Amino acid sequence: MANHIVVVGSLNMDLVVRTQRHPQIGETVIGYDFRTYPGGKGANQAVAAARLGGRVKMIGRVGGDQFGNELLQTVTNAGVDTAYVMEDKQAPSGVAFITVDDLGKNTIVVASGANARLSPDDIASAEETFMGASVLLLQLECPLVAVEYAIHLARKHHLQIVLNPAPAQLLDAELLGQVDYLIPNQTELALLSGQETPEVAIEVLGGLGVKKIVVTLGDQGVLVVEGDRFEKITAYKVPVVDTTSAGDAFAGAFAVALTEGLSIWKAARWGNAAGAMTVMRAGAQPSLPMRDEFHRFLSQT
Repeated sequence: MANHIVVVGSLNMDLVVRTQRHPQIGETVIGYDFRTYPGGKGANQAVAAARLGGRVKMIGRVGGDQFGNELLQTVTNAGVDTAYVMEDKQAPSGVAFITVDDLGKNTIVVASGANARLSPDDIASAEETFMGASVLLLQLECPLVAVEYAIHLARKHHLQIVLNPAPAQLLDAELLGQVDYLIPNQTELALLSGQETPEVAIEVLGGLGVKKIVVTLGDQGVLVVEGDRFEKITAYKVPVVDTTSAGDAFAGAFAVALTEGLSIWKAARWGNAAGAMTVMRAGAQPSLPMRDEFHRFLSQT
């Protein structure tokens, strides 16, 4: 599977409640719908890339439980090579507790379970997946030591490294300087840089060696930065049902575009379109678009 994407990341079962509005601290509200969906940032991004035509290999962990079986089967059915998604008998599968309001906005609490046990040794044992690959796609729902070792192997095998730094956490300059494409949202950008103003934040990260940054701005679009060039891409105006996996759809589409030789600017447009399509449907992985419908959407907008 040459020129493929390696995804190192999480697999979670999403437990989703729909409610009119989010509760305040100490308040109980009554929801009107409950569903379970396969999710996890790593799995979402792997499935997003595979559905858009990318060849994908994933490294991760699930628990030895029913959720783990379902998560593994769903990712495999999407066409992702899961030979190195390991079953962990010592921990439950990860779960995410998600509340979605009537505006499609969400709050998420994750219990990492087996994801928290992904180790550098797991990554080392899967080194063959890096051979012949072109892109490493990463998030931060797994231990940072595993992420760091994946970056080490990506450098060794000359992969392009794409990091979606979510959930937000501080990262040191050495790690950031090894990333080829950083895809934060506004919250993550502010935390990484210590600056609230996006332009100032980008300048700070540039000083740390990050030269290619794609900031997702939700319904305000995308800000793309490569060196001294800035470009704002306008968001699609679409009806919003559920924003849960919009950022993951963006990252998956971006990675596929890179494997097809597209520029950062075109890759960001692919991500923008994939994210827009995703918010129009409910659920994390069920909402991710297929390649044919994706290209129809691009051609019509």
